[in-house]
Amino acid sequence: QVQVVESGGGLVQAGGSLRLSCAASGSIFSINSMAWYRQAPGKQRELVATITSGGSTNYAGSVKDRFTISRDNAANTVHLQMNSLKPEDTAVYYCNARIIDTYTRVDHGYWGQGTQVTVSS
Repeated sequence: QVQVVESGGGLVQAGGSLRLSCAASGSIFSINSMAWYRQAPGKQRELVATITSGGSTNYAGSVKDRFTISRDNAANTVHLQMNSLKPEDTAVYYCNARIIDTYTRVDHGYWGQGTQVTVSS
């Protein structure tokens, strides 16, 4: 069984910074891409940033140059450093990991439970 758990959300003033972390554990054979999504109230979930197993990254235009995604392959973790936060960044942030399970050898996307980020103006 695979688990994905996020941490690091909270309340911050506009212009501040937060660092989110996500750890995958369980019957992991390998992890392909990892990503952060977010969902604001009344809006659809949107992709924030992705990172491949080789370290290639991609960002949504709204967060480029402010957010940085990174991963530690040995620790099965991914991080999202968020700087210059704006009130419009307020959302529940979700981690997604494309994981090949040790027993099934099937590539499947696993979601964490989400962590709230609130940016006050």
